[in-house]
Amino acid sequence: MKKTAILILISLVVSASFVWGGDVPMDRLNAFSKKILDLREHVMGYPINQNVDLKEFYEWYVQSGLHNTSMNNVGNPRKSSALLMNTHEFENEVINFFAPLYGFTPEEAWGIVTSSGTDGNDHGVYFGVKYLLAKTQMRPVLYVSEDAHYSIKKIGDLQNLELKLIPSDVMGHMDVAKFEAALETNKPALIVIAIGTTFKGAVDDQKGIDEVLQRKPPLAVYRHLDGALFGGYLPFSEHKEVIDRKLMHFDSIAVSGHKFFGFDEPCGFFITTQDVLDRQNPFRVPYLNDAVPTITCSRSALSPLKFWWKLQRHSMADFQQQAADILANATFFKAQLDEAGYPAWRNPNSNTVFFKRPSQAVMERYDLAMEEDPRLGGLLAHMIVMQNESREEIEDLAASLKADMAKDKAPAKP
Repeated sequence: MKKTAILILISLVVSASFVWGGDVPMDRLNAFSKKILDLREHVMGYPINQNVDLKEFYEWYVQSGLHNTSMNNVGNPRKSSALLMNTHEFENEVINFFAPLYGFTPEEAWGIVTSSGTDGNDHGVYFGVKYLLAKTQMRPVLYVSEDAHYSIKKIGDLQNLELKLIPSDVMGHMDVAKFEAALETNKPALIVIAIGTTFKGAVDDQKGIDEVLQRKPPLAVYRHLDGALFGGYLPFSEHKEVIDRKLMHFDSIAVSGHKFFGFDEPCGFFITTQDVLDRQNPFRVPYLNDAVPTITCSRSALSPLKFWWKLQRHSMADFQQQAADILANATFFKAQLDEAGYPAWRNPNSNTVFFKRPSQAVMERYDLAMEEDPRLGGLLAHMIVMQNESREEIEDLAASLKADMAKDKAPAKP
């Protein structure tokens, strides 16, 4: 009883510090916005393109009156929905733009704008499970490398799948020989292939995986590409064959929008084929006059609109230049560290450079991400080159790392 009374008292005290329904405390909001904008200039360890540039979109959004309207993209965007207040037409145009870039033909492609890369991966695994169940009447084994994004492990757990984590080599690629040893031929295989691992920026060897599947075929196979970051820029680079379905034979792909494409909140897209869609549980909903194949029911109608806006404002040449710039700047940063003898590594086609972890002061100044690998000396950090990072900012980080190394090498004072 005494404990309950104390909790009620604390709740009343906390509530009393807020004035609900009163004036918005603008001083607090302005202080918060200043803090975020100050941080924006120094975040180099995470794959976020800070060149958002949506001011004109939001000006139109308010002027049009849509800012005072609720829309919802529930349902299959390729079919008419009873809920008419949606942006399905723009969502379809976004998918139609991207699908050919990944080797999907217009006739076979189906997709949605998602709430994040993880949402896309969740759909990839879910659609893969249903596709393989329809073909074999068996639930598949989920195979993914230990260096792949942690979302895959969570999704496997959420969907109650048998998960086989495949060891990675020192640069972060799935060890193909160990994948072959782990592959069970008496069960269907759902393989999530990393197109840019989280920390080391490794692209799994799709051709090597295919060769294993030909030598040791399981009952059925579904391949999903986690292309959260690299899947954004690779189609606009000279390395686009890596994510070309005609060459690599994958079944679906998930890409983030808030990484390479530069949105102000998480979003992305998921693309697969009509054949895969046709093998899903339709879950027909009479009051929507539609089947709802997506995991999420209500979906953002604003994200497709913003994505469509971006595609109108940027040409293929713009995206190609951005892809070339981030890869060139990653090469430049790695060369700066190599010249100084600072231990650093970079995978091909990658805008991620990982290196010996510097002091905590440097880690915090640039908001660098951390990892540990005894094969590379132990404590590591990485930076991810995005469009908002200039050569001067990259040189500044390189100089800080060099200075940090010089301090470590300096003889101790007597």
